[in-house]
Amino acid sequence: MAQTFASEVSGLGTIPETNANGAVQGGRLRRFRATIALAAQADGDTVVLARVPAGYAFAYGIINASATLSTSSVAIGVAGTAGKYRATAVFTAAAPTLFGAVAAVDDAPLTDAETVILTNTVAALPGSGTLVVDLFYSAP
Repeated sequence: MAQTFASEVSGLGTIPETNANGAVQGGRLRRFRATIALAAQADGDTVVLARVPAGYAFAYGIINASATLSTSSVAIGVAGTAGKYRATAVFTAAAPTLFGAVAAVDDAPLTDAETVILTNTVAALPGSGTLVVDLFYSAP
């Protein structure tokens, strides 16, 4: 039977063997927490969630709120790519919900530091409550 190698460990099938990138194989998971006091932030407003250093690789995120965001839609990403980590969508669960766009999860580690933002779209956020966004990255 044929044996193939995942992209992250392709160097194990070469001579001489090469090591996998420590940010994606055997790295340490780091959390960036952002707690947002909901105050009727307007459609189009952005909230800075974190400044992530170069060399970190996105793993996943968790969004949670003390109350549903009703008809408000939020995206999580960076300037110019608002939905890099979470596409624009409503959040009505009011319970911890995983997110992570596959296009970001399979990315190589960041070559430069980036500022992660939440972009509010469609309608104003609720006038009260708390929104918590946890971003998880692996790093060597």
